[in-house]
Amino acid sequence: MATVLPRAETVGTRARVGGFVALTKPRIIELLLVETVPTMIVAERGLPSIWLMVATVIGGTFAAGGANAINMYVDRDIDALMERTKGRPLVTGLVQPTEALVFALILEVIAFAWLWYFVNLLSAILACSAMLFYVFVYTLWLKRRHASNIVIGGAAGAVPVLVGWTAVTNELSWPPIILFAIIFYWTPPHFWALAIKYKDDYQAADVPMLPVVADLKTVTRRIVGYTVLLWALTILFAPVADMGGIYYMAAAILGAVFFGYAVQVARNPQPKPAMALFGWSITYIVLLFGAMAVDQLV
Repeated sequence: MATVLPRAETVGTRARVGGFVALTKPRIIELLLVETVPTMIVAERGLPSIWLMVATVIGGTFAAGGANAINMYVDRDIDALMERTKGRPLVTGLVQPTEALVFALILEVIAFAWLWYFVNLLSAILACSAMLFYVFVYTLWLKRRHASNIVIGGAAGAVPVLVGWTAVTNELSWPPIILFAIIFYWTPPHFWALAIKYKDDYQAADVPMLPVVADLKTVTRRIVGYTVLLWALTILFAPVADMGGIYYMAAAILGAVFFGYAVQVARNPQPKPAMALFGWSITYIVLLFGAMAVDQLV
């Protein structure tokens, strides 16, 4: 029996609001904001003004939420084919496509205006450039055509550290560039681990994620390689940004654990160890950036 999708006008207000919130991918936004605030603390060499942090977080939330909503608008066809995404609001009919697109564009306009007015123009430009890169380079060009999709597309997720740094300094320098590289090289092993678990999903949707188009030995070799580069960059950040012993120790230990998880996946490229790596990769970012903040505050 065919599934009957609910019409938007027959759904309760609470459910509809929840659908619009889901368009923004709140869990991804949470991770992006984990990058932003500690970066601001490092840039300030202490605690920035509470209002500046709040303003930057709000603007970053609008920008990331709008980008994620546009991504869902574009990907609603393949989301319907994948078990992991078939419950998204544009697939179920909870939100209509035109509504989602208008909502996303409004969020982006608010983000740019908010960051320009309350933070600075450079931060506003960087935040909205991340949206443009995520939508046009990753979603519309790379995702459905190239196995390097998440490698290049991951640059969009690294921009929040630049926004956080420029919110405090209104300029870019080597420390935020290395932070950008840290997130850039963290993204592939993080996402490839998830893609190992959902390989069949991506195959059904004809999305050429690396585990779909390459053998698992190749995938896991690249996971280990990117993990080593990530580990090296986190160590390099310490002298470049003049970090203290707390950060040095955290970067060394957390990187070693990450490497250990990556090696386990290489030895046994199955969904269970891959998801263990995926889970650790999220914890890793939270702890690494938390250590940056603590290092500068104590």
